[in-house]
Amino acid sequence: MSVNATTRAAPTPAADGAAVRKAISSTPRPPRASAVSAALTFGWRGMLKVKHVPEQLLDVTITPVMFVLMFTYLFGGEIAGSTAEYLDYILPGILVMSVLFTTVYSGVALNTDLTKGVVDRFRSLPVWRPAPLLGSLLGDSVRYLVAGTVIIVLGVILGYRPDAGVAGVLAALALVLVFAFGLSWVFTTLGLLLRSPNAVMNAGFMGIFPLTFLSNVFVDPETLPAGLEAFVDVNPISILATASRGLMEGNADAGDIAIVLAVAAALTAVFAPLTTRLYRKA
Repeated sequence: MSVNATTRAAPTPAADGAAVRKAISSTPRPPRASAVSAALTFGWRGMLKVKHVPEQLLDVTITPVMFVLMFTYLFGGEIAGSTAEYLDYILPGILVMSVLFTTVYSGVALNTDLTKGVVDRFRSLPVWRPAPLLGSLLGDSVRYLVAGTVIIVLGVILGYRPDAGVAGVLAALALVLVFAFGLSWVFTTLGLLLRSPNAVMNAGFMGIFPLTFLSNVFVDPETLPAGLEAFVDVNPISILATASRGLMEGNADAGDIAIVLAVAAALTAVFAPLTTRLYRKA
């Protein structure tokens, strides 16, 4: 009995390439992600990092609570005569401080992605180039919101009752978030200029810490020496704290709000393009 063996010729690389091109051409190409969609996706990435590493929320939950409790019950009676009166003064200031401190981590997170090579992977994606930057800041805005909410809830538990009610509190929180978004661009620029996340954190807090304490967050500027009082009065953080107090109490000055919004817009206008330019060259 004879068996006719049949052999199949091995496909050539050219034939394989033609088959791949035919398969690809027969499938409709998915639409390219819009700028908004890409930015929101990267923002969701930032929130997923918090989900997997919840310890990142310690700085926006535990630390602000400690500041409120320590300053209110250790120094409130001496500074304002009673802890209740001092709580009314300090709570909007702590709201400002806790949210602004969190903006430093925007630069730290960006520097971490840069040093680990994640930024190089983002560049290979067919998305709007600034989307990773903007998305990261949008994700960080959730952290700012968490920090502000923790402070407000704690204040209500301790007896803080704003005269402007819920609307005033929400307006103050929104104003702080807008300013924080503008300030975060400063730290993303810093994150692209320095070489390590620790360097970004140290440099960031070296800048934001004295500006916060040399403000009216904790004490009335009228109790300070004349030269220091003059600096505190023009400090944007002081103006933000004053505007937040006014919104919560229902007597906000429109000029203070306008200054805060103008400073936030100026920070964004200067440092957002600078950050984008450095990001492309990094």
